[in-house]
Amino acid sequence: METDATYRGTVYPWQCDHIGHMNIMWYVGKFDEANWNLIARLGLTPSYLRESGRGMAAVQHNISYKRELLAGDIVEIRSRLLDMSDKSIRMLHEMRNAETGEIAATCEITGVQLDRQARKSALFAPAIRNAALKHLSPAEAAPA
Repeated sequence: METDATYRGTVYPWQCDHIGHMNIMWYVGKFDEANWNLIARLGLTPSYLRESGRGMAAVQHNISYKRELLAGDIVEIRSRLLDMSDKSIRMLHEMRNAETGEIAATCEITGVQLDRQARKSALFAPAIRNAALKHLSPAEAAPA
């Protein structure tokens, strides 16, 4: 499991809604940025995706909002791999207020690898799959 943050940033006033807290569109955007950082660690880098003709598509997002974030709050997201199959990957992102340590939101994302030309799901390359499986925590890894 990764220990480094996959996203760090700040809540800007223009990201807040009329109630004064960060609008949900910005939660999704920050989780998306964390997602790309996590999958790059697995070898699904922009260069790899371009050169291999592959792409990634999110097919499901499940977000739980726990605490509001306000303008000026520092945000940190830590992410981990939950599951990996031949064509899909499932990740969990935990967004925290970096000052207080409180969990602001969590997001579970399921993504599918695509063959961009065929516009269909595609198998992960063995090297990608092997790298990803090393990132599963013991509790999440399938029994041998």
